Amino acid sequence: MHYRIEGGNLPVAVLQLQAGETVISESGGRSWMRGPVITETTSNGGVKKVFSRMFSGESLFMSRYTAQGDAEIAFASSFPGSILVKELRAGESVICQKTSFLCGMGNLDISIHFQKKLGGGFFGGEGFIMQRVTGPGIVFIEVDGYAPSYDLAPGEELICDTGTVAMMDATCSLDVRMVRGAKNIFLGNEGLFDTVVTGPGRVYMQSMTIPKIATLLIPYIPTGNNN
Repeated sequence: MHYRIEGGNLPVAVLQLQAGETVISESGGRSWMRGPVITETTSNGGVKKVFSRMFSGESLFMSRYTAQGDAEIAFASSFPGSILVKELRAGESVICQKTSFLCGMGNLDISIHFQKKLGGGFFGGEGFIMQRVTGPGIVFIEVDGYAPSYDLAPGEELICDTGTVAMMDATCSLDVRMVRGAKNIFLGNEGLFDTVVTGPGRVYMQSMTIPKIATLLIPYIPTGNNN
């Protein structure tokens, strides 16, 4: 399978398939395709997987696209930003925000991931429930905004705003830390809590989040009281 990411800030993953190759996505996830491709709706793991996706906010079923010959299929991001591509070895996992899985190929296992630390679940912005994608295979993740990455050494910390952690290696841990100092809390306009990711492993950030966009748009939304 060959692929390319195009579209700039409105990215799309375009995959070139040969006969017998299969791609999975959220139900109805593909944007367009050409060539002989069979589409199948599947639970991708039975009833247990269906309920897991329900709790993670994903669609209950998944779509499986199998090429019967040379074909092309494309998956577009649902929001301006970036598409990350990660090749996973057998047993290797990444943790990502729920609803960020775009598509994947190979023997991928997609499941929910619960935050072990209460702080990370309540105040981290990423929530108690995230997604775990385990290889072997190639996974495509959609990210809001620009997506820089950092390689953290064992015990090294990355402190960031809540909701900006897009994806991290399963070897990383995520927690929150309360902002120190009354002046910082009441005058700093940074919020009460920071998200803290601790290595070892690679963490991928996102420069923009949909909640932040929504907050910025609120002053421009008509209230219905204007004459």
